[in-house]
Amino acid sequence: MRNDFLYELVGSMSTGAAGNPTVAMMEAAFAHHHLPWRYVNMEVLPSDLGDAVAGARAMGFRGFNCSMPHKQSVIAHLDGLTRSAELSGAVNCVMRHDDGRLIGTNTDGMGFLRALREVRDPSGTNVVVLGAGGAARAVAVELALAAAAKITVVNRTLAAAQDLAAMISRSTATDGAATQLVDGYRVPEGTDIVVNATSVGLYDREAVASIDLNSIASEHVAADVVFNPADTALLRAARRAGARTVDGLGMLVHQGAEAVRLWTGIEPDLTLMHRTLRAAMGV
Repeated sequence: MRNDFLYELVGSMSTGAAGNPTVAMMEAAFAHHHLPWRYVNMEVLPSDLGDAVAGARAMGFRGFNCSMPHKQSVIAHLDGLTRSAELSGAVNCVMRHDDGRLIGTNTDGMGFLRALREVRDPSGTNVVVLGAGGAARAVAVELALAAAAKITVVNRTLAAAQDLAAMISRSTATDGAATQLVDGYRVPEGTDIVVNATSVGLYDREAVASIDLNSIASEHVAADVVFNPADTALLRAARRAGARTVDGLGMLVHQGAEAVRLWTGIEPDLTLMHRTLRAAMGV
């Protein structure tokens, strides 16, 4: 008997799932590569997360993404973590191994790194990361594992920046440093890459992190994790200064593509995924 209607299942668990545009590009990738897979967008409340993970196990899910607010709490329901997930303390992608174990990783940082490498390899560079939250930790960890020479974490709450910088120095070969973010913060001389890893600019095209935009110069690479809008005020200012830029939409595409690689073993069509994501977001 043919199994034309028995699909391999993956998906996303979050609270506030209705606005997740990832579904469109993942389903498009599966269809384009003729894979009998489906990506299911699931509204999961924090109180139901354990049951949801158990349900995914029982139904044979090949993996799933976790978005807010589950990136930390899902760890208690998994069987193991990759090094990037251990260091960042967050999971956004879960893989089911052949032996049934659910292993968590973090493709946020992986997606950022792949998008960045289209412009510059971070090995040996000095990086300024604005923010010390979940996105900043994921980005900083991958930059450190990619052999950045120094990562300076700049955050309103100095203690959080110090905690992340100390973890980088302690757990990787990269030098971690911390600075408090104040209005008019100037990107220090010798910086190669500037990353906005805060939510400043999300849904507000004119908002910008509290830095002196005139301190961004042509020798810099400026990156922003914000994907909506993709063309943030920070990136526009950087382009005016002659700097190269990396937008959050590219990070999101690469993050999704990394999940497809981990789950299916295929190399997905990035152009298709990017085009589908932009269409889904109306940009």
